[in-house]
Amino acid sequence: MLDWLATSAYANWVDESWGWPLALTIHALGMAVVVGLMSIIGLRMFGAFRTLPYTSLNKLLPLIWIAVVLQAISGFTLWMSKPGQYLGDVMFDSKFTLVIVATFAMWYFHVVFKREAAAWETAGAVPTRALKIVAATWFLWAAVTIGGRLTAYLGSLYLR
Repeated sequence: MLDWLATSAYANWVDESWGWPLALTIHALGMAVVVGLMSIIGLRMFGAFRTLPYTSLNKLLPLIWIAVVLQAISGFTLWMSKPGQYLGDVMFDSKFTLVIVATFAMWYFHVVFKREAAAWETAGAVPTRALKIVAATWFLWAAVTIGGRLTAYLGSLYLR
C-alpha cells in the first residue's frame, strides 16, 4: 500500500514538479497563521493589547481553523512523497501525535473562549484556568513546530 502511494501520480507530482515547494510553503504559512493568531489571543489574555475587546478576537478563530485545514492538506501532500519513511520516523510520529493533541487542546480552548470571552470582558479579568489552557496550547504548537523542523533535519532515526 505504501509503495503504491509513493508511486502514485500525486506523489510523482509532489516529487517532480512544484508540488513539494508549494505544499511546504502552504504548510509554513499555515503554521505561522495558527501560532501567530493564537499568540495574539493569548497575549491579550495575559494583559497585552488592552484596547482589543476579547469578544472581537472571536473573529480570528475561523482563520485559525482554515489554516489548520490547509496544514492538514499540505502535510498530507508532503507525507505522500515518502510515506514509508515518514511512518518509520520517530520524530514524525512524535510530531503527528503532538499535532493531534495540539488540535484538540486548541479546539477546547476555542470552545472556552467563545463561551466565556464576554464574561472576561465584563469582569475585566481572565480566570487562571483559561490562562493555563492558552499556555498549554502555545506550548503544544511550539512543540509541533520544533517536531516539524526536527523531522525535516534529522530524518528517520530508524535508518541511522
